[in-house]
Amino acid sequence: MRRRNGMKKVILKFVLGPVVAGAILMTIFIIWLLKYRKRNDQLIPLTDWNGQSHKRFSYYEIVRGTNNFEESNLIGKGSLGMVYKGKFANETVVAIKVFNVQVQDAFKRFDLECEVLRNIRHRNLVKVISSCANLDFKALVLEYMPNGDLDYWLYSHNNFLDLVPRLKIMVDVACALEYLHKGHSLVVVHCDLKPSNILLDGDMVARVSDFGISSLTAHDPVALTKTLGTIGYMAPEYGSQGIVSTMGDVYSYGILLMETFTRKKPVDDQFVGELTLKRWVAESYPHRVMDIVDVNLFSRDDDNEHLLATESCLRSVLEIALECTADLPQDRITMDDVLVRLNKIQTLHNKP
Repeated sequence: MRRRNGMKKVILKFVLGPVVAGAILMTIFIIWLLKYRKRNDQLIPLTDWNGQSHKRFSYYEIVRGTNNFEESNLIGKGSLGMVYKGKFANETVVAIKVFNVQVQDAFKRFDLECEVLRNIRHRNLVKVISSCANLDFKALVLEYMPNGDLDYWLYSHNNFLDLVPRLKIMVDVACALEYLHKGHSLVVVHCDLKPSNILLDGDMVARVSDFGISSLTAHDPVALTKTLGTIGYMAPEYGSQGIVSTMGDVYSYGILLMETFTRKKPVDDQFVGELTLKRWVAESYPHRVMDIVDVNLFSRDDDNEHLLATESCLRSVLEIALECTADLPQDRITMDDVLVRLNKIQTLHNKP
C-alpha cells in the first residue's frame, strides 16, 4: 500500500509539474500574443479629415520607420514629447510626434490636437497624415519639413535669412493665424507661438505646428487653470490668469515679429529686471530702429536709397509688432489687420 502511494507521488511529481509549467507558459504566451496583436493591429487613424481618408500606420511600422526611435532621427523635443524623422517602406519621409506618456495631460492634448486638426486645413499649417494610438502609445504622423524651423534659421551660423524671406515667413504665419481665428466655424487658438513652432517646407513656405490649447467654440475668452505657453511669448493675461483668446495669439505674434527682425530672444540675457524685448523695441521706435534690428539685414556700405527703404520697411514691421503687444487685449490689432498691413509692406519693399 505504501509502495502504491509512493508511486502515485512520483507520478504526480513528474506529470503535474510539467503540466503546471506548461499552463503558466501558455498563459504568458496568450498575454503576450494579445498585447502583440493589440499593438500590431492597425491603430486608430485620422480618417475622414476634411472628407479624406488617411493611410493607417501600425506601431511596428513607426518603430521600424524611426529605427526604434534612434537618437539620430530625433529632430525636435517639446514639453509633450519627441519628434522623429521617419521613413516607411514606400520611401515616404515623415515627422512623427510621439507623446510622452509620463507627462500629465499629454494624452488629453493628443486627443485635442486630433479633434482640432480634423476640422482645419491650410497651406500654412503643418499637414497631418495620420495618427497612431493604443492604451500606452500615441503619435501623430506629420508631413516632414526638410528646412527645419525658424529658430534654426535665425540663430544658425551656417544659414541666413535676408529681409525679404523673413518678411515672407511672417506673412505666412499671419495667414495661418488669420485662418485659425476666423477662417471657419471653429475658433482655434494656438497658444504657443514661437520660432521652433514655425516649420519650413522645401520651398521655404512657413507652416505653423504644435498647437497649445487649441480649440474654442466661441470668440469669448476662456480661463484655464493651467498655462501651457512659453515664457517670453505669453500674453500678460494668459501668463497671470490663464485667460485664453485669439488676442493672446496676436500678442505672441508681435513678440515673434520682434524676434524675427532683431534676432533677439525674449529671454535673452540682456533682458533683466524691467527691461524686456518689448520695452527695448518700444524705446528704440521710431528713430533708432536700425540700432536694434539684426545687423545682417543691411550693410552700412549700402547706398543711401537702399538704406532708407530698408529702414522704412523695418520701422513699419516693428510698428505692427508694438500694436500686437499692447498690454490690454482690446487694444491690440487683429490678425486681419496684421495681414493687410504686412502684405502692403511686402509689396512696397519688393517694388524695383
